[in-house]
Amino acid sequence: MSDAKTQIDETVKSNDVVLYMKGTKDMPQCGFSSRVAGVLNYMGVEFKDVNVLADEAIRQGIKDYSDWPTIPQLYIKGEFVGGCDIITEMTLSGELDQMFDQNGVTFDKDAAEKIREANA
Repeated sequence: MSDAKTQIDETVKSNDVVLYMKGTKDMPQCGFSSRVAGVLNYMGVEFKDVNVLADEAIRQGIKDYSDWPTIPQLYIKGEFVGGCDIITEMTLSGELDQMFDQNGVTFDKDAAEKIREANA
């Protein structure tokens, strides 16, 4: 396993929620990353952010690791969940809430409901 793949594997498995993104949770560098980080931040989810712009090996490595061509990429309890469109759909349908509940991830249920109300 390459160094990048090993590093990605360790990060994904040692954190409950990980977002591979362009930029950081406090300063996203693209709209898609901003949307997913914004949802997680608004819902009060504790998550590890990994800035793929800081390391080309990680930027390519995460695409190979998940066999998914785009960034951002969200992982919950070591499992790849999806990118921006999937996370948006899951947030609006309530599936993301269910996934957090099933995996013991703390989040603000009222905030999740407000997101759905605002997008109804």
